Amino acid sequence: MAGPLMRCVQIERPGGPEVLSIGEAPRPEAGPGEVLIRVEAAGMNHADLAQRAGKYPPPPDASPLLGLEAAGTVAAVGPGVQSLREGDRVCTLTHGGAYAEYVRAPAAHCLPFPAGCRAAEAAAVPEVAMTVWSNVWGHGRLAPGERLLVHGGASGIGSFAIQLAVARGHEVLATVGSPGKVAAVSRWGAKPIAYREEPFEDRVAALTDGRGVDVILDMVGGDYTPRNVRCLAMDGRLVQIAFLQGGSTTLNWMDVLRRRAVLTGSLLRPRSTQDKARIVAELQREVWPLYAAGTLPRPVVDRVFPFEQVRQAHEFMDSGAHIGKIVLEWCAA
Repeated sequence: MAGPLMRCVQIERPGGPEVLSIGEAPRPEAGPGEVLIRVEAAGMNHADLAQRAGKYPPPPDASPLLGLEAAGTVAAVGPGVQSLREGDRVCTLTHGGAYAEYVRAPAAHCLPFPAGCRAAEAAAVPEVAMTVWSNVWGHGRLAPGERLLVHGGASGIGSFAIQLAVARGHEVLATVGSPGKVAAVSRWGAKPIAYREEPFEDRVAALTDGRGVDVILDMVGGDYTPRNVRCLAMDGRLVQIAFLQGGSTTLNWMDVLRRRAVLTGSLLRPRSTQDKARIVAELQREVWPLYAAGTLPRPVVDRVFPFEQVRQAHEFMDSGAHIGKIVLEWCAA
């Protein structure tokens, strides 16, 4: 006998936003070490757009449904779960499936709502927080007194990286592409670089008196890579998390050698369950108290769309006009 069904976003075929629709799928069950979450809101990410277009197929062990981060209420707990109980409100990184009324996730990947946040704000945090923390402070080893450059400063990842770095006392530079985004990153405490008006490496040199930056967080790739290297201070680290302009480039390795530079990066989704749990534990210890203290501002959410308007939400994200995160929300029945 078939189990209960739930509403979810379905992809009719690879393509643009027009291929998305609301349909039904079997409701998942919480397995050992997992919880089942009744989804109130889901954060959107560029990975969702790539999966919709057929360019980012989910791993074999992942849900085929879209969505990597969700916020909601624990509806059921699986065997062995002691840290959470039914009724707890959590936000979480999922292995897919957050664009649905219910999603399952390892209990060790769940975090309480940040202090003062509603569901739409909490849903905007897990993926960006895990990505930024594990890359900027993990692989990038950003240390006290060091300077950070964030590309795509007005994006969801960019906004969180700026907010967290400023909250932890760092000087931050951020590239942006419009006057509205210049104003936004300035409000968050970063020094804006309008990359359409002048080469960003020239502006970095001017803002740092030629000393460069210690860590760069980049999701652009392509010809940004050699330009990024020229922005690095001695012993600087370039951390790559995506490559919107392509994964290939030409690099003068002498620029790397002269700076004793480190080029590194990572993907979040392929990490092991244990590795993700470690990052979540670090966030709860190092970052969540900053929300409670009011040192770290609430997440930047540009717009909240009802799930029924998922096509419009994807169109808006495709446009690149957003500042911060875009969130999908189930309307109250």
